[in-house]
Amino acid sequence: MKKRVMILGSTGSIGCRTLDVIRDFPDLFEVSGLSSLSKFGVLKEQVREFHPKAIAFGDMGKWEVVKNFANQVGIQIFKGKDGLVKMVEEVETDIVVVATVGSAGLFATLKAIALNHIIALANKEVLVTAGHLVMKLAREKNVPILPIDSEHNAIFQCLIGQDKNAIRRIILTASGGPFRKFSPEDLKNVSLKDTLDHPTWKMGPKITVDSATMMNKGFEVIEGKYLFDISIDAIDVVIHPQSIIHSMVEFIDGSILAQLSRTDMYLPIQNVLTYPERKKTTLEPLDLTTISALSFEKPDLNIFPCLGFAYEAGRLGGTYPTALNASNEIAVERFLKEEISFIDIPRIIEFVMKSHSNSSDPDLETIQETDKIAREMARNYV
Repeated sequence: MKKRVMILGSTGSIGCRTLDVIRDFPDLFEVSGLSSLSKFGVLKEQVREFHPKAIAFGDMGKWEVVKNFANQVGIQIFKGKDGLVKMVEEVETDIVVVATVGSAGLFATLKAIALNHIIALANKEVLVTAGHLVMKLAREKNVPILPIDSEHNAIFQCLIGQDKNAIRRIILTASGGPFRKFSPEDLKNVSLKDTLDHPTWKMGPKITVDSATMMNKGFEVIEGKYLFDISIDAIDVVIHPQSIIHSMVEFIDGSILAQLSRTDMYLPIQNVLTYPERKKTTLEPLDLTTISALSFEKPDLNIFPCLGFAYEAGRLGGTYPTALNASNEIAVERFLKEEISFIDIPRIIEFVMKSHSNSSDPDLETIQETDKIAREMARNYV
């Protein structure tokens, strides 16, 4: 039987690449549901090609047009901020790909776990915001959380068949983005165009900015803590500009296992969707003879203070990671609108973090309230 795949955030870069995998393996997968916040044109073409049972759409300004289209093609439609949860709840599926931007996918992820759906997780913020609740529920329901992020997927692959107690540390690799050779003074003149020009990966604007600040790597540190049930101090970050090694695991005997592949999100997506099997990929294999060097360097926290904030939030735990994520979302949103400068992003986050009052073991209601307060503090600071 084909695996039924629901993609939350199907019109973003990860969502579109997931559909590329499904297109290449028509005997293995079918699409059960798709969602988009606002890209109706892209969503419409996806519906016509993949024939999902349902769609969810967030932009109420386009609602009547989207509703009329859904009625024409004879599929269910779910709207607004609750649409993702309702689609997960009402549409039968096997795998839920969480590829939404920011913390929007949290409630849908929790609902999918409660319904025993396999989670293919591409959204860092779900675990950053509420990792203790998500992983607790996943353990209770015995639901796999399979990471799509190239770094965590690399670790996931390296740990197959290994004794968790034999891990010395996890080593997350980072490209360093476009500013790894900049000085703090250079960063004052960085433009939005400069920031969105990533040297290695093609991603959506929000995650591209997070890569430039290295907040995305900070989120991955916190995410790794929950995914692999390991101390945050046993997770290191190294800059690896070539982005060939996607991450590594060092064991207590001194051995280091690494996962290498091309810089294409197609590969970790295929790995997760076909797990536990491996299928022949449609992509050209990595040619090691064309790689002149693999280099590594320590990240400079004077250039990338957001990485330091993430480590601090991860160590403190409680609602600090929620406040970190919320303030970052507001800061990046304002930067993408060119209302603030690049160096204002860490300033806003630092202000919110220093002003935050922590709750050590938050429930979902406390996390929601923290998210709301942190966003408001960030907006007021701007």
